[in-house]
Amino acid sequence: MSRQNKAVIGAALALGALTLTACGGSATADNKKGGEGTDAPRITISAKDGSTSASINATGVKVADGKITKVKMTEEAGGKEVAGTIAADGASWKPKEQLERGTKYRISATAKDGDGDTAAANSIFTTVTTANSFIGTYTPDNGTTVGVGMPVSFTFDKAITNKKDVQAHIKVTSSSGQQVVGHWFSGQRLDFRPEEYWKAGSKVTMKIDLDGVEGAKGVHGVQDKTVTFTVGRAQVSTVDVNTQKMTVVRDGQTLKAVPVSTGGAAHPTYNGQMVISEKFVQTRMNGDTVGFGGEYDIADVPHAMRLSQSGTFIHGNYWSSPGIFGSQGTSHGCVGLQDVRGAGGDTTAKWFFDNSLVGDVVVVKNSHDRTISPDNGLNGWNMPWSQWTAGSAA
Repeated sequence: MSRQNKAVIGAALALGALTLTACGGSATADNKKGGEGTDAPRITISAKDGSTSASINATGVKVADGKITKVKMTEEAGGKEVAGTIAADGASWKPKEQLERGTKYRISATAKDGDGDTAAANSIFTTVTTANSFIGTYTPDNGTTVGVGMPVSFTFDKAITNKKDVQAHIKVTSSSGQQVVGHWFSGQRLDFRPEEYWKAGSKVTMKIDLDGVEGAKGVHGVQDKTVTFTVGRAQVSTVDVNTQKMTVVRDGQTLKAVPVSTGGAAHPTYNGQMVISEKFVQTRMNGDTVGFGGEYDIADVPHAMRLSQSGTFIHGNYWSSPGIFGSQGTSHGCVGLQDVRGAGGDTTAKWFFDNSLVGDVVVVKNSHDRTISPDNGLNGWNMPWSQWTAGSAA
């Protein structure tokens, strides 16, 4: 080999070393083997060396023209090792668990090709901090079965100003083929629903692809996951305040008509479509928490199901005379069902609790109160479709 050719190869090797140590993109090893210009394994670490806003989801290692032989990843402070898995084909490695936000990591990787030539790459980086990232708490949870009225609801931990991009990276679809549209109630709340209740038995999928999406200036998302849930049977229960009766209809058939006691004259129950968002076999209800100033504080309200964020429940009532159910409203706005203390026994309240899902709908009509606000609980069904779609940023 001539002296001139050796100089050219030496320059190429020097350039490869610069790529590894001072790369403006991913940490990469791009070595030549044997001085003959053929490719050795090329390692790419997705988190840039020196980065201060690396993804907590997408960090990993890939190799071309070879197989990964070893990856070691540790937290810089304390040296705690991060467990990971090499793919069966040896072409990639990823951590087993999501990384922590605002944490400095060190990663080193080696690879070998079929001729036994090796390469190595390293990166030291810090993941995106809590201050510079946002997450969305969502409902319903993955794998759950819910009623036909259950919307998909996101509450973000920071105000979103780039609503269009954030909404575009959350896709909600249904096996029923129903069109699903998002609506922003505020900079921190985004709900999705179809025009009418979900079709019974349908499967709903939400793909959350927010990792790296800028939600506000300098604030990026960190979530990357797919969530699925099942819509159960169609149950809608209608409370008529005039008759103090509730009719429970499932899949178009009436299951039962039961006596209730709604809100009294001074504290009527909201009208409208209300979705059960939580269920408690027993819970404490304290009037102080909803602005009633100590008028009641009951430590063990049985069979309670939340209908609004402002404190409306449908629940068991053991403290009132049995004669009120089906005849008069006496509550502070809740819908009461006859029950016994301790949530035991064969009672109307227990039957309804056992036969209800989170996401079932309770409709109240003929009350003297106004219709509940669509953002008070999961109650966007009270908003006309045209208004709902107008609140979409897509």
